Amino acid sequence: MVKTKRKVKNLTKESDSLYFLKLVLYLIVGSQWLRITNGDTQIPIPIGLIIGILFARTDRFQIDRKIEYALLLISMFIGFWLPLGIEVTF
Repeated sequence: MVKTKRKVKNLTKESDSLYFLKLVLYLIVGSQWLRITNGDTQIPIPIGLIIGILFARTDRFQIDRKIEYALLLISMFIGFWLPLGIEVTF
């Protein structure tokens, strides 16, 4: 008879304040844009979305990754119309 071992995942819980702080940080980081302006032409680059996705992929608690991605997308669209981020003019 072969004995099989069950793998038990060791789930750690994060506190509510840490989760709220992460959401606020994703909101701030996701709204950052790099706008390159040359005369009348403006090229917006969502640099905060790129950095936020890298943070979300390497997060230790990957349970709420979908919520983090949704928050990054919403903050990216809000940050597009607000004067947030870095503007480079040539």
